Amino acid sequence: MKVIKLEKVDSTNNYAKLNIENFADKTIIHALSQTSGRGRLNRSWVDLGEGNLFMSFVLKPSDCFNEIYPNITQYLSVTLCKVLESYGLKPEIKWPNDVLISGKKIAGILSETVMSGNVLKGIVVGIGVNLNSNNDDISSIPDKIATSLNLEIGKDVDLDVFMNELTEEFFKNYDAFLGNGFEFIKNDYINRNCFLNKELNVQIFNNVETGLAKSINDRGELVLLKEDKELVLTIGDIL
Repeated sequence: MKVIKLEKVDSTNNYAKLNIENFADKTIIHALSQTSGRGRLNRSWVDLGEGNLFMSFVLKPSDCFNEIYPNITQYLSVTLCKVLESYGLKPEIKWPNDVLISGKKIAGILSETVMSGNVLKGIVVGIGVNLNSNNDDISSIPDKIATSLNLEIGKDVDLDVFMNELTEEFFKNYDAFLGNGFEFIKNDYINRNCFLNKELNVQIFNNVETGLAKSINDRGELVLLKEDKELVLTIGDIL
């Protein structure tokens, strides 16, 4: 595993994608500052300043796309939960990969695939984690109720220590995940969920589906019960 450290970048994901030919499998891109971070559905990720985590995993598991690769973001959400639990917290996952503390979002995860024709050049999985902030900055984040690790535990967080903990936890079971897919983390994922057996509104592009969150299947998809019919959702955003 190689770590490339940058002072400032528009987005660690953008940097990784533009230079993916130069990076080996399991390279980490870490920036102290990020000016144009992005989350899912083209949302912006607010830079709360130095001391927070902005990083991307460059992964090259094969030369062709595998249906389990989109589940890497869910694997990373479970990984992050395990690290946060080591700080004495009880994080929860909101499908598909949002990580919350007491209902407040603490991290953003975004996976992007780089293809050349039918050849997979690599997968870039970015993550931003609010580690050190103050209440005023957190309150300025649009759209979502957010929090940061230091506010939850009452003391500053060492960025380098946290990043090492996250990367070590990620790669500890990464190869086993690749061999087994979502089923490898299904129990860990479900045990940390905050959405099952609830009535949900789920935005899918410009459409909103409403129904009871019945289950998560073996592919990590959300099974929504709507008027006695089951809708299987591959992508979406719980409102």
